[in-house]
Amino acid sequence: MQKNKMSISLGSRAASVGYRLAAFDQIGSTNAEAMARARDGERGPMWFVTTEQTAGRGRRQRAWIAPRGNLASSILEVMDVTPAVAATLGFAAGLSLEAAVRAVSVEATLRSGGMDPFKFGLKWPNDVLAGRQKLTGILLEAEAVSAGLAVVVGIGTNVVAAPEGTPTPATSLHALGIQISADELFRALSDAWVEFRGIWDEGRGFSDIRKLWLERAVGLGEKVAINTGAATIEGIFDTIDETGCLIVRTPEGRRLPVAAGEVYFGTAASVRAS
Repeated sequence: MQKNKMSISLGSRAASVGYRLAAFDQIGSTNAEAMARARDGERGPMWFVTTEQTAGRGRRQRAWIAPRGNLASSILEVMDVTPAVAATLGFAAGLSLEAAVRAVSVEATLRSGGMDPFKFGLKWPNDVLAGRQKLTGILLEAEAVSAGLAVVVGIGTNVVAAPEGTPTPATSLHALGIQISADELFRALSDAWVEFRGIWDEGRGFSDIRKLWLERAVGLGEKVAINTGAATIEGIFDTIDETGCLIVRTPEGRRLPVAAGEVYFGTAASVRAS
């Protein structure tokens, strides 16, 4: 079920360069809606947004439910790139979301006359953290359609509430004392997306995206354990490479690329690896 009436809007920069918006009062999944539109001929760039998602998915098919007041958003664009190149767009999405939550945090702090704004960071491959707690998640999906590769980047943010029992402990903006609305956050996100999507430039600018991402990376140089599903890889989080793989430096001095997996740092890494 989907309800189409909703007071949410694009940021001024996103609107000025031609992004479009489909906003829903409630929907099952913004990613599913975006991909269905792509199969029907929509080429984007177009945002699909709701503050109540009832059947969303995260990585590894985990449920990503957005209770009313949280932000579920997906950006659709049909591109002439390979799936491997499209996958690196997730890092631009992380940068966009980190910039957006940082911007609204600063605004909320100024309004309230509070302390310094909260510090946010990026966790490989696709989370924004507040401290070491998960604030957002990103899911990138791609499918071949008649006009090219339909790429949908789903971005979910805990604005008013956070789920319990997640592999990485979660929090929300409101729990952090950042009293903003999903609409405020989305305007900031859609404008930030214009910037970092432009830098990414069909993958041609990934080297610049990589540098910016590493400047904000959580756990860089720390002990890490990655559960790939088939094995657990332990070592030091060394960097990400030119394809977006996490590079683990093992105790034996090897540098192993990891394309996907659940990442745990510090004490959590020791527990997961044991």
